[in-house]
Amino acid sequence: MRASFHARVAAAAVSTALAAGACSAVSTVRVQPENVAVSPGLRPVAAIQVNVTSAYLLFIPIPGGVELDRVVNRMLIVAAKMLGADKVANLQFDITPDSGIWTLRKLIGWRSAQASGIAVQVEAPVDPEADRGPEPPPAPPASGASSTP
Repeated sequence: MRASFHARVAAAAVSTALAAGACSAVSTVRVQPENVAVSPGLRPVAAIQVNVTSAYLLFIPIPGGVELDRVVNRMLIVAAKMLGADKVANLQFDITPDSGIWTLRKLIGWRSAQASGIAVQVEAPVDPEADRGPEPPPAPPASGASSTP
């Protein structure tokens, strides 16, 4: 009976560690273009933030490690494209270092990464002279040169 109890406790501990091992979240919010400042020629669509955390036990990520490539390219940019954006402006990112004294954190600890930005659509340039109509026809050739033989 006692061995069965310890086996259940160990199984619960392992399943809890696996469930909490790698957590990721993508948060988005639509924004009003007139309330968010971006570069000229861009129209803001949404603000996006991505967070990923992975637990480590004896230098082994449970169940997978944190990579900046995944956070930026496979999560943030994909979320922006799904919202109809062409690009991500004001990109910011942060990741727990993987070397130096930070390596000891992998003994029993976690590693996390975060990226955020503004999903934007590229607007076509506006022609200020569009209301004037088509350009005038080219000027006739100079008089003095005859084109008939």
